[in-house]
Amino acid sequence: MTAELALALPAVVGLLLVVVLLSGAATAQLRCADAARAGARAAALGEDVAEVTAVAGRVAGGGAGVAVSRGGEWVTVTVHRPLGPGPLAPAGLTARATATARIEP
Repeated sequence: MTAELALALPAVVGLLLVVVLLSGAATAQLRCADAARAGARAAALGEDVAEVTAVAGRVAGGGAGVAVSRGGEWVTVTVHRPLGPGPLAPAGLTARATATARIEP
């Protein structure tokens, strides 16, 4: 029984690490999508770029970057952030989301 446990334990730990990494990546992606939508909504309602960036940054969390571009009657907000700090997060991977809204008259 002990030998089987010694062989299976690394596989279980590895599987747990993969689940934690995937849930962290999904959370980062959802936060980016929510932040892009909130920023696009604020921009569509007439807020200035600084306020749109602040709104999206608050929703996305620390370490997020926000880009706002206006073209005609449309505004696009792009939010990106690293997958997460810590030793488990893969280096260089980021979550990114974009939302576009029509500027309200």
